[in-house]
Amino acid sequence: MSLRIDIYTDGACSGNPGKGGYGIVMKVPEKNYERRFSKGFRLTTNNRMELLAVIVALEKLKSPDNDIHVFTDSKYVVDAITQKWIYGWVRKGFKNVKNPDLWQRMIPLLKLHQPTFHWVKGHAGHLENEICDQLAVKAAQSAQLDTDVYFENLKNGKLFGENGAQ
Repeated sequence: MSLRIDIYTDGACSGNPGKGGYGIVMKVPEKNYERRFSKGFRLTTNNRMELLAVIVALEKLKSPDNDIHVFTDSKYVVDAITQKWIYGWVRKGFKNVKNPDLWQRMIPLLKLHQPTFHWVKGHAGHLENEICDQLAVKAAQSAQLDTDVYFENLKNGKLFGENGAQ
C-alpha cells in the first residue's frame, strides 16, 4: 500500500557562510505519524543547509513506493528541480555550479522517490515550516556541530580546479 509522506524542511545559517543547521519534519497523515530531525554544522551556507535537509529526509525513506511531497521555503531547491535546471547541470558536468557534491547526492534520490516539490513562503506562519526553522536554528547553535567537509575544504583551498573552485 502506497502512503503519502509529507516532508517539511528548512535550513539556517548564522552568517553566510557561518554556523548552520537544518530541520526536518516528516509526516504520514494516514497513520498520524510524525518524526523530527536536525543537525548543525560549524561552517556552511544557508543554501547548503536547505539542500541537505531535503537530501537527508529522502535518505531516511525506507521504500520508494510512496507518494512523497517535499515542502520547503527554498526557491533555490524548488526551482532547480521543478524548472529542471539540475538536468542541465548534469549535462555540463556541474561546471560552475555551487554545491555540486550535494546536487550529485540528490539525483539518485529524485530518481528513486520521484518526490513532488512545493514552495512555501518562509516566516509566514506555516506551522511545519516554522518548526523546521526552529529546529535548524537550534541545531546551528548547538555545542555539537558537525563538519561540512566539502565546504570547509573548498573554503580552505583544498579543492582546486574542482567545478570551477579556485
